[in-house]
Amino acid sequence: MTDRFAAGAHVRTYPHDPAHHTRLPRYARGKLGVVVEPEGRAPLADVRAQGRDDAPVEMIYAVRFAARELWGEGDHHVVLDLSESYLREAE
Repeated sequence: MTDRFAAGAHVRTYPHDPAHHTRLPRYARGKLGVVVEPEGRAPLADVRAQGRDDAPVEMIYAVRFAARELWGEGDHHVVLDLSESYLREAE
């Protein structure tokens, strides 16, 4: 199976605010980042947290965000491990 995003790809997180648990932090929703590397596949934690056994298995990506993109200030970067369904290609 081919990875959807390669290292160096520019991605944007979805800005959704689901009523259930999600591993996509609120501060990172709708933000622009760069894929560092794919890290392997795992069941989608959002579905598992609901006690369901039908979680899709997705690629987890290490994604680097500029602190300025996440919080409006700062000169450092933050890397988050995010499921593929949280990401889309950046325009």
